[in-house]
Amino acid sequence: MGRSLPRSTKNMLFNRDKIILDLCGGTGAWSKPYKEAGYDVRVITLPENNVIDYIPPKNVYGVLAAPPCTEFSPALETRLMSNEGDCRDFECGMNIVNACYRIVFTSNPIFWAIENPSGFLHKWLGESDYDFHPWYFGDPWTKRTSIWGKFYIPKAIYFNWEDVPKNENLYIRPGRKKPSIAFLHKSAQKDCFPDFKHECENDAEFRAITPPGFARAFFEANQ
Repeated sequence: MGRSLPRSTKNMLFNRDKIILDLCGGTGAWSKPYKEAGYDVRVITLPENNVIDYIPPKNVYGVLAAPPCTEFSPALETRLMSNEGDCRDFECGMNIVNACYRIVFTSNPIFWAIENPSGFLHKWLGESDYDFHPWYFGDPWTKRTSIWGKFYIPKAIYFNWEDVPKNENLYIRPGRKKPSIAFLHKSAQKDCFPDFKHECENDAEFRAITPPGFARAFFEANQ
């Protein structure tokens, strides 16, 4: 009798026809666990692809969407206050969000999720289906994030900050107890994402990386 294939190999063969669209995926951090498990992951991101005019293939299995948060972020207030005449461009921001929704409803996947740091996007999308901080899944910093969609909620590992293994190299603002990725420089990439090979070009790209603990937990809940 011939040897049977290892379970991991069987899973990869089973998954290879399942298309995962990673919209505005940047470096592909959110979809990384799917790619490692053999899914057909397609990262739709600039400059190669633009969600505005992207036509999804047939038989899409799952959609992960992370439209740019710039216009919806409360952190933008500081910049706006220091630059008289500047204002938010909600229309530009919503053009991308709406494109993600178009792709979702056109492809009708088994599961889908649209994420954004908690801010002003709820004014258009309504109450989110799930909110989390990276430390819920073992990544020791804060970044309150909201998710809308049709998905199984990932299982958190920690419910108290005191129980989370800390990284003493991460900067904590005076008067705060937790490091916030919104105030970390890209030089902290190796401390936050030691297994992430892509070197970020700027702080914004670094801060946009999906925390690996959450990415793994989301994958485990949605396969």
